[in-house]
Amino acid sequence: MVKDKIKQYIYIIQATLEPASCKIGKTNDLKRRLKEYNSITGKSKNNIYQYLFTCEVKNMKQVEDDIKNEFNHYREETNREMYFYNPISFKEYVEFIKAHKLFIKEIHIKPDKKEQVKIVEKIKIVNRTKPSLKERGLSHRDVMQKAKNVDNDEFFTQYKDVEKELNMYDVKIWKDKVIFCNCDDAVGPENDKNDKNTSAFALYFIQNFERLELKKLICTHYAGVVDLFNQGPKGYVFTYIFTKTRSKEFKEFPKGYTGSFDDPLSLKILNEEADIICTNPPFSRMIDYWKVIIGSGKKFLIISNISNVINTAFRYFKNNKVWAGYNSVNWFLTPKKELTSAPGHWYTNIPIKNRPGHKRLKFMPLKEIPEKSKLYDDDKMLIVKDGYIPSDYKKPFAVSNRPILNGLLEKGYKIIQDKRYDPYIKGEGSYSKIVVQKI
Repeated sequence: MVKDKIKQYIYIIQATLEPASCKIGKTNDLKRRLKEYNSITGKSKNNIYQYLFTCEVKNMKQVEDDIKNEFNHYREETNREMYFYNPISFKEYVEFIKAHKLFIKEIHIKPDKKEQVKIVEKIKIVNRTKPSLKERGLSHRDVMQKAKNVDNDEFFTQYKDVEKELNMYDVKIWKDKVIFCNCDDAVGPENDKNDKNTSAFALYFIQNFERLELKKLICTHYAGVVDLFNQGPKGYVFTYIFTKTRSKEFKEFPKGYTGSFDDPLSLKILNEEADIICTNPPFSRMIDYWKVIIGSGKKFLIISNISNVINTAFRYFKNNKVWAGYNSVNWFLTPKKELTSAPGHWYTNIPIKNRPGHKRLKFMPLKEIPEKSKLYDDDKMLIVKDGYIPSDYKKPFAVSNRPILNGLLEKGYKIIQDKRYDPYIKGEGSYSKIVVQKI
């Protein structure tokens, strides 16, 4: 018992009703920690926590600190203990932990059968109108395993977020244009704003078709979705293309069409018909999506994870092929139309005017920047934070992704390295940065 108590563990845990996030933490008692999570006051009775990954390490505090540094851009702004989750990010977390010099071994924990029975009973009591996982022939593990196999992580954009961003642009950019939503879902039969099967992007353009003087709207419906909860087709059987022109609207069901953005037919529409692409691509496929969208040379306005600035789309920012839109998007809808958090932002190659984010950048001489907001790393690289920018500094310096999202590159600065910068301070790794320099 004494030996077990001094063992140290790192874990990744997730709640059943919060599929877009996970908690990465440390403990010397895995059973106790799981029990603590499932007894949190004020939490729904059916919001059950389960381990996604557990392992033994030599120094849990050091490993946890290194995880925080490595994945700072995946951590929530309001609750810094929570991390963004999808199959790709989960794989990154596990690979980083297993490759750590203090990693000992992975721990496989068998679910407590008695506790599983209690969980099912709780779910049946609370959700009287919904079948439980047991009634659907599923365990929580089955659901999570299916989730890891989903290529298209389904985060649906809320109508208000689409409206808020698109209304920021000059209405003239839409005139006589063909709008292509190549990562959307079904368009409901009545194009009703409250129709759960209708994409917020499609709704916005349908409802504002005349005001924007659009030429055509094309929306593809993707059928490559895993039915996580065995609830049946519910509109996911057929793939189709929805089209609206000034005189009519209709659906086509091309044989063999998948509806994916990289399907040959989708690429044909993108390259031969579309003028502006506007959609919410799957976060887990952004590497492929950026190649397609940048390669097309078309105008676009899309939503993706804020980490794109420092990882996936880094070279596109550096080469001025993409920049941040006006707004962040921190809340999405799941397929069950429940709110879930994810750190998103708008990205575009359409000119931005009067960017509000510029007001968050604090330009001033280096000597006037507070000491707590500037430091030098082990390689003598200046690092500034809290929105401060040294206006009289001619050498390269490092910033986080936030100043880039706020429009720093539009203020006479450029990215000068081909990849993100990982500073070391007193021999310890720190949060990844972007190295910029005044032009």
